[in-house]
Amino acid sequence: MSKTMLEVKGLTTKYVTRFHEDVYAVDHVSLKIEQGKSLGIAGESGCGKSTLALSLMGYYFPPLHYMSGDIIVDGKNISGMDPDDVRKNVLGTEIAYIPQAAMNALNPTRKIHKFIEDVILAHDPKANKKDIYEMAKGRFAELGLPLEALDKHAVELSGGMKQRVVIAISTILKPKVLIADEPSSALDVTSQKMVIKMLRDMMDRGFIQAMIFITHELPLLYNVTDDIMVMYAGQIVERGSAKQMVFDPVHPYSRGLMNSILVPEEGTRDVKLTAIPGTPPNLKRPPAGCRFAERCRYAQPACRYNQMPIIDFEDGRTYRCGISVPELREIYRKEDEANAAQPTEAPTDGPVRLTKGV
Repeated sequence: MSKTMLEVKGLTTKYVTRFHEDVYAVDHVSLKIEQGKSLGIAGESGCGKSTLALSLMGYYFPPLHYMSGDIIVDGKNISGMDPDDVRKNVLGTEIAYIPQAAMNALNPTRKIHKFIEDVILAHDPKANKKDIYEMAKGRFAELGLPLEALDKHAVELSGGMKQRVVIAISTILKPKVLIADEPSSALDVTSQKMVIKMLRDMMDRGFIQAMIFITHELPLLYNVTDDIMVMYAGQIVERGSAKQMVFDPVHPYSRGLMNSILVPEEGTRDVKLTAIPGTPPNLKRPPAGCRFAERCRYAQPACRYNQMPIIDFEDGRTYRCGISVPELREIYRKEDEANAAQPTEAPTDGPVRLTKGV
C-alpha cells in the first residue's frame, strides 16, 4: 500500500471582508494524495482553487482565516500551528507553493542565486554561501536549466525560463508536497510543454513526493496528473482518475466544463461548444441546497433545499449530486444521441488525438 503524503479532512477556511462578512471560500474539503501521485484541481475562476492552495500551506494571514479541519503532511498535522513554526519548519521542506504569476514575483534587482540563498538560509542560518551556490548549480544541471541563469537577473530571462527558475527555487529543499497554482498560464505552448516536463521529471527523480496542479483546463490536467478533482463554489463536486474525468465526467458541472472547452480528440471536432448558464452563488449567503442547482438544467426541486453529501461510486470515484449516476448517464446518453442526429458541417482536416504525455 502506498504511503499517504497529504491528507486533508474537512478543511474549512473563510475570508472576512472589511464589513465583517464571512465568505467561506473552502467548505469542508477532504482529499488524499499518495506518494508518487499527482492530483489536479479544476474549476472556473472564483471556485476556491487558489484559496484551497493557500489554505493547504497552513500559513494564514488576514483576510484569510482557518476555521476547522486537519492538514496532515507525511503524518504531521500542520493545521493550527503557530505561523512562525509553519514558516520555519513546514514551508519549503514539507510543502511548497508556486502561486499564480510566480515569475513576476522575482525582484529584478537581484540575481537568481540570491533567491536560492534566501530560501536555504531561512532554514539553516549557518549554511555556507559557496556550498549553497554549488548545490544550486547541481540542481540546475539535474533539471536541465542553464547554469548561467544563476548569475542573471530576472529581467534577463524569458517568461518560460523565469517560470522554470521559480519552480527550481521553490523545490530546492525537496519538499514532500508541491502545490502548483496555474504554473503554465500566460506561457506559450512550447514553454508550457517545458514547464510540464520539468514537473514530471521532478516527480520521477524524487525531488518532490506528491503534487497538486491547479488549473481551469480539464484537458491539460489529463496530460499532467493521475487524478482530477473539480471544485465549485468552495466545495468538491467530483473526483476520479484523469481519464474518467475527461472522457466520462458524471457531475453536471464537470460535464459542463468539458463541453465548454475545445478538445482536439477524434469525434469532437464537429461538436459545438456549450456555455454553462448563470453565475456562481454568492458565498456570503450560500444556498441551502446544491450550490450548482440554479445553473443546472437537470435540477429537481429537492436539489435547491437539501444539502448534497459526497457519494462514493465505482472504485473510489466520488461526486456530490442528488441525481443518481445511472440517471445522469441515461440523460447524457440521450443528449449525445440527439446531438449526433443533428446535421453538422464536416471537418476540414483530420482529427488530432489527445494523448497522455507531452
